[in-house]
Amino acid sequence: MKTPALLALALAATSLPALALTDKQATEIGRRIWKNECAGTVSGLTSWNSGESFASLGIGHFIWYPAGQRGPFEESFPGLVRFLKANGQPVKDWMLGPCPWKTRAEFLGDADGPRLTELRGLLAGTVPLQARYAAMRLDSALPKMLAAAPAGARAKVGANFKRVAAEPLGYYALMDYVNFKGEGTNPSERYQGTGWGLLQVLMNMEPGPALASFSHSADEVLTLRVKNSPPERNEAKWLPGWRSRLKTYLE
Repeated sequence: MKTPALLALALAATSLPALALTDKQATEIGRRIWKNECAGTVSGLTSWNSGESFASLGIGHFIWYPAGQRGPFEESFPGLVRFLKANGQPVKDWMLGPCPWKTRAEFLGDADGPRLTELRGLLAGTVPLQARYAAMRLDSALPKMLAAAPAGARAKVGANFKRVAAEPLGYYALMDYVNFKGEGTNPSERYQGTGWGLLQVLMNMEPGPALASFSHSADEVLTLRVKNSPPERNEAKWLPGWRSRLKTYLE
């Protein structure tokens, strides 16, 4: 339950509401996230990683599960599609249901088919809107993070959010990380009881320059995630790429 004081803290910590993003900001942030997730390629907008049970779509590799499938990670693609439709984009009915490809092999086999070609066209043409969707997720994340944080850590979480958001690249860093690794409030997104989302990064930050502290904290949190991860997931292979991504917060 969010108390009035908690909500007030959340509002005080938010320095740039998502809907206040200019078109230029949305385009630039979208471009950066697209580069991080897909190397800025159109082909990368429709992916299904080896060893995963879901498709990863759009500039933020938003998760889309097939019917009857669920996993430890929050599904975010259906929300994006509804957002695009609400903003007048040509979303087809089949995009509004569960992922129509049941397996990675089925998905890859249809890579040049009409549905994935059509989907890539939609996603390539809506980069700023996808950035706004990611920004909306960030705006909604802060009250949830404050509610999920231990009472003694809430002030630190709010203050660190505000510190990072005040930096020229701060809102990009916050948006990218919450899209990249989640809010850190979902109990199913834990290894050995420890999360790796934005909440954990904000709680782990030390004093000092905000973006440097944020990037260093994120590195520590993701390194611990890899250490705690199930051996069969082989997450160590992703750590170098994750670290390269964190460096973009300082560029």
